[in-house]
Amino acid sequence: MRLSDNWKDYELIDTSDGERLERWGDIILIRPDPQIIWSTGRKNPLWRNAHARYHRSNKGGGHWETYRKVPDRWTINYDQLVFNIKPMGFKHTGVFPEQAVNWDFAAGKIRNENRPLKVLNLFGYTGCATLSCMKAGAMVCHVDASKGMVQWARENAQSSGIADLPVRWLVDDCVKFVQREIRRGNRYDGIIMDPPSYGRGPGGEVWKLEEQLFPLVDLCRQVLSDDPVFFILNSYTTGLSPAVMEYLLGVQLRQSFGGSVSSDEIGLRVTDTGLVLPCGSTAIWEK
Repeated sequence: MRLSDNWKDYELIDTSDGERLERWGDIILIRPDPQIIWSTGRKNPLWRNAHARYHRSNKGGGHWETYRKVPDRWTINYDQLVFNIKPMGFKHTGVFPEQAVNWDFAAGKIRNENRPLKVLNLFGYTGCATLSCMKAGAMVCHVDASKGMVQWARENAQSSGIADLPVRWLVDDCVKFVQREIRRGNRYDGIIMDPPSYGRGPGGEVWKLEEQLFPLVDLCRQVLSDDPVFFILNSYTTGLSPAVMEYLLGVQLRQSFGGSVSSDEIGLRVTDTGLVLPCGSTAIWEK
């Protein structure tokens, strides 16, 4: 398993009975996680002294219960990047800390190339991967269908002091955008994507990852440059194993570009137990 273990402002303190006990800067949150099917003693006093807890509803969604004052938003740092944090509906905070291992991988590849690179970040969310690639020296195209998420990503770039670096912020349907890029002849040296498991498009179209992933990767293959560097595919879909994603990238990319493909779970180390919580899977093609 690949671990995101370079954090200072984030900590997964403990896990028990379907919940995470986490530190986000100075704020302690308790959030649900369906993978945590074990029960421990919850000996850490922060379980009883958290700032807020997210409660899921049986009808979908849920709500935050606040025990201590929580700012409307605050910031945490990762290396030289600054991310704005705020508790949102559906338990999220604007950052998936386990993804830091992928940010570091992409940034390392960009720095090692010693040439200008263009990177496409699809389903870019609040831009953590985008900022990491920008900071490493790439020109990044950040695409997400949510106007609010793209604005949040822009704010993260501003907070990190890198808003003046080369980047395109686009509110767009990712599939339609890639189709247009193919027609326009635009090419990218690296692609990052973290597509949703399920959703609906602006016209009510149903998105189901298991059915749409192969044609999506095939589209993205067509916007890779003649000398691409990496392709990162991440998923939180439980029915999509790392090996399946690795095979898919291999079928789509190795014939055209050679290189190698690998896959693994990504995870976070739990401070109180020393064990690792799996948090999704990533497959990577690299030249």
